[in-house]
Amino acid sequence: MTLEQFYSPLTEHVSNCSAIENGKRKIGKRLSKDIINYHHINEGWLMTGEGEMFDKAAPSSAVAILDQESPSVPFFNVNLSEMHFGGQDLFMEPPEYYVNFRPFNDCDAFLPIYGDSMYPKYASGEMIAIREIRNFDIIQWGEAYLVVADERANNIATVKLLFEHPDERKLILRSSNPNFKGDTVIEKESIKKMFIVKGKVTRNQL
Repeated sequence: MTLEQFYSPLTEHVSNCSAIENGKRKIGKRLSKDIINYHHINEGWLMTGEGEMFDKAAPSSAVAILDQESPSVPFFNVNLSEMHFGGQDLFMEPPEYYVNFRPFNDCDAFLPIYGDSMYPKYASGEMIAIREIRNFDIIQWGEAYLVVADERANNIATVKLLFEHPDERKLILRSSNPNFKGDTVIEKESIKKMFIVKGKVTRNQL
């Protein structure tokens, strides 16, 4: 069974799961529970590697119950400056939990907002939903993006509004809060990853 065959019935974000398989990331409680229910895995074996792999006594209704659930998106409760972004694995940290919020179920992750640079568009403590983009030449100007840069741009990872620069090889990053004055200009080639912010939710909406 391939990685995709094993995880695709459980999550849309299969690429995030390869880090679990190679030991770089711990499995989240929600995903662990879904694996046990869907594949009829013995919980003791999954946690310790001992005993029978499959739980023969698992109820046949487990698969049906899981199939009725909507896709969910991982929430990473860390400051952007503390996050580690992998290659194909978008985030190296284990998610704290998974969010099932239909308007943003096509996103790659939920992240918390810290600080006031993006206020009032995004307030500290709110959760943003992000989706990775691959083509840095197609930008929705004036929209918020999470930009992750390499050492040439001081390894910044920040959420900012993007604006067009006269030099097409560069982007302008700007805060939403007028109290945070000054633009940051960054070379496109120094950007490792970029995610559009699809929207936000507060914890009491979930």
